[in-house]
This record gives sequence, C-alpha cells and structure tokens, in this order.
Amino acid sequence: MLTAVFAILLYLATLVLVGGLGLRIWQYASTPAPLKIPTTPAPTTTPGVVLRLAREVVLFESLFRSNKWTWLFGWMFHAALLLALLRHLRYGIEPVWTWVVWVQPFGKYAAFAMIAGLAGLWLRRIAVDRVRYISRPADHLLLLLLILITLSGLGMGYVAPTDIVGLKAFVLGLIYFDWQPLPADPLLLLHLALVAALMAVFPFSKLLHAPGVFFSPTRNQADDPRERRHVTAAFEASYRDG
Repeated sequence: MLTAVFAILLYLATLVLVGGLGLRIWQYASTPAPLKIPTTPAPTTTPGVVLRLAREVVLFESLFRSNKWTWLFGWMFHAALLLALLRHLRYGIEPVWTWVVWVQPFGKYAAFAMIAGLAGLWLRRIAVDRVRYISRPADHLLLLLLILITLSGLGMGYVAPTDIVGLKAFVLGLIYFDWQPLPADPLLLLHLALVAALMAVFPFSKLLHAPGVFFSPTRNQADDPRERRHVTAAFEASYRDG
C-alpha cells in the first residue's frame, strides 16, 4: 500500500510538473514582444544575445551587478542544487555513468551550501525592508519547502541512513513501470512527499524564473533597432488581415 501511494503521488506530481511547465513555456513562447526593450548595454547580434543569456544563466550576471550579497546566496544555492541533482541521477540509471560517480563526493556536501544559500535568501526577505514589503506568504513557504527538502536529505545521509539499494530499486521500478517496495523510513517518506509537493507547485510559482529567463525581452533581444525593424507576430497578423 505504501509503495502504491507514493508511486501514484510521484506520477501525478510528474504529470503536473511536465504538463504545467510545458504549458507555461508555450505561453511564454507565443506571447508577442510589442517593444524593443533590451537592457543596455546589450549585444547587437544574435551570437551576442546567446552569450549574454549564457552568462545570465551560469553566472547570474545582472544579479551580480545589482546586489553582491543576493548574488552570493543565490548562486551558492543554485550551484549546490545542480550538484545535488546530478548526484541523485545515480538512483535512476543503471549502470551509473562514470561522470556521475565522480560527482558523488561533491554532491554529498552540496546540501550544506544549499542550506547556507537558502538561509541567506530567507534572511534577506525578512531583514531588508523593501524586500519584506513585496514578499508574500507563498515566497516564505517556498523557501521553507526547499529548506525542509534539504534538511530531510541531510538527515538521511548523516542521522538516519535509509536503504539506498531499496530506494534505487523503487525509482527504477517507477521509470520502467515495474513497482518495487519502497523502504518505509520516515525521513525518506517525508523527503519524497516534500519533493512531490515542490514538483506540483513549480509551474504555478516564482520558480518559473528558471525557464522564464530565456523569454525575457530585456535579455533575449539584440540592441539593433536602428538596423532592423522590430515587428511582433500580432502586428504582422493584423497587417495581413487588413
């Protein structure tokens, strides 16, 4: 019964995540940009725009220029999250790829950096007046959810270790639709329930900044209004229809 409940829960969370994220991305991609508004200084060519987006995604360039402390905590959290996700790949592949094995020692301690980054970002929402003013309960709940996921993961690694072999069998069973028993460890069950909750709320939260950055007209437009005319799809359709 426990295996069936969590299998169905994770399947539903995955459907909501994939479906909701796909719908949001389609909405972003199909929404016309009526104005030419790249944040200057901006590149004037398409390769320059690609390079700018790459710097934004990897280095958080605009955030670094805006606020060094926010950049530090934000980049720390995201880099550690990436390492943790790469480390978790071992549960869904067999045999485990060589580079995933190499990541394991780094991913093991990434959770500590995630906690530090999340704590700094949460403190910012509480201590900085202008940020506290625009913060909603949902913002605090998201940070709390991420912290609880990280703490429960740390608990399984250092306080109450779970059956890793059984967990991997369960995950592979989900992937290949061949359900295997889920270890009934309380921390593991809490961790999986929290992860499912995060997956379900992702498409409806501010976490959408992850795909949204690629569709921001202030970042994905070239600064070439003198060289070429900017025409939106909506304008083209109305002009064509008379």
